Amino acid sequence: MARDGKLNAQMERFCQEYIKNPDNQTAAAAAAGYKNAAVSASRNMDSPKVQERIAELMKHRNKRTKIDADYVLKRLVEIDELDLADIMNDDLTLKPLSAWPKAWRQFLSGVKVAELFEGQGDDKQMIGVLKSIKWPDKVKNLELIGKHVDVQAFKDRVDVNVNVTLADRMANARRRALEKNTK
Repeated sequence: MARDGKLNAQMERFCQEYIKNPDNQTAAAAAAGYKNAAVSASRNMDSPKVQERIAELMKHRNKRTKIDADYVLKRLVEIDELDLADIMNDDLTLKPLSAWPKAWRQFLSGVKVAELFEGQGDDKQMIGVLKSIKWPDKVKNLELIGKHVDVQAFKDRVDVNVNVTLADRMANARRRALEKNTK
């Protein structure tokens, strides 16, 4: 850290790299040019100044991208509300892609199209098209919604009795000691 209490250039670079991939502090330190990346990453993450700078950078990024907890929750709700009837006709054929709601076009996990043929050589004829659509994992999506701070559906509830005083604990310890000595 610089003598004026500000981050030096390498620490600043660490912070910039860290917000790109917060799951890998060591990679951020390596990208910032630290020789012993793991140790330097740990040291940097222990620094209150680095923590403040990372929080500041994250705040600016969230403001710039307009992504916050509400945005994420809204998108998760959109996934939860995906309805197969929005993309399929009553005879189970797919509607044209242009008729699909935006949420379906954005959140599909995958699409596969395979042409089916019968025969060989000059006798080869296309007999159909197999379309496979993989949609998002709805159970995982509900779990993510449940973990959202405001929903708290999966939050463990722990009741702790903190009304036990030191005097109560000492009395219980004496009682246990007397019971142990009388046996």
